Amino acid sequence: MYDYIKNYIEEEFEYLHQHPELSFEEYETTKRLKDDLSAHEIGILPLDLKTGAVGLIGQGERTIALRADIDALPIEEQTSLPYKSVNKGIMHACGHDSHAAIMLGAALILKAQEQELSGKVKIIFQPAEEAPGGALEIIRKGGLDEVEAIFGLHCTPLYETGVLGIKAGPTHAAVEKFKIELKGRGTHAAHPDAGNDVILAGSHFIATVQSIVSRNTEPTESAIVSITHFQAGNTWNVLPETAFLEGTIRTFAKEERALCKRRFTEILNGIAEAFGIKAELTWVVEVPATDNDPYLAELAINTAKKMGFETRAANRSLGGEDFSLYQQKVRGLFTLVGTGISYPNHNPHFEVDKKALYPASLYIATLAKAYLEAKNEF
Repeated sequence: MYDYIKNYIEEEFEYLHQHPELSFEEYETTKRLKDDLSAHEIGILPLDLKTGAVGLIGQGERTIALRADIDALPIEEQTSLPYKSVNKGIMHACGHDSHAAIMLGAALILKAQEQELSGKVKIIFQPAEEAPGGALEIIRKGGLDEVEAIFGLHCTPLYETGVLGIKAGPTHAAVEKFKIELKGRGTHAAHPDAGNDVILAGSHFIATVQSIVSRNTEPTESAIVSITHFQAGNTWNVLPETAFLEGTIRTFAKEERALCKRRFTEILNGIAEAFGIKAELTWVVEVPATDNDPYLAELAINTAKKMGFETRAANRSLGGEDFSLYQQKVRGLFTLVGTGISYPNHNPHFEVDKKALYPASLYIATLAKAYLEAKNEF
């Protein structure tokens, strides 16, 4: 049975890798995963989801969830894999294909052991983590209803195949994505006194906003403010009326997050007043830090050790992860799974070692059972 599951999920991984789809466009991916669940008599909840799916295994009053994201990135694949992407300009460069395959494997293992389960397990195949925000769609449509704990994972090319990264506390940063429009008075470049220069104002803002990290945040805390896009003007002798900026803020501690956003707004408003322009700030994405529950982390480490896995304290990353949105509702744990030393995530040469898939499936299924059986220990 388990050899069958191993081979099955490796084949499904290859298919998913070869047919990647972008956030909220995972139609064929969703159909494929639903077909996989149905073929193994795993029920699918009738949620009003455009993409993504939630399977259900087991019986009983208590419910936990396992989550995998399923979307890909707008990257042209440059590997030499025989199952490389056939969708031009789209690639599973973050390994969500491996996440889906691992959770599919866990679902098949749990289904085979269904009579032994001490509760129910939801298998969440979530769309649009890269958007981000697909987790919100799952939550809004009832995918997290009745769930008391949730487990997620992410492949990492920083660990050898089979190594697990687990730690209590923050593992991925809070993410703020912002857009700014500066509005001034355009004029001839030879007569700047007749207008209000949004390029000069924007340049001062870009330089000054870096003082938030260097002069306002706690030096022992991690924080980043990055302006990644600055666009203004279209010719050499005109000072334009508008400028556009966007970028991101990354933090771990709640206090640092609130401080960075407050100072960011204060600096922007101060620059606008000083240069006589208007500034319109929009927070496009606001995702909290991924913060692992201490009890779940201890349970996960103990389970891994009993199964013979090597465990390490997971590296903290200023990358974001919308798994944190589930953790705002229920206790949760996000584990890193070593899938072989490789190019980094989001790189066109990124690869996953298929040998990592089945052991991770077995681990996450065993962890789900361990949690349900440990009901009197927390």
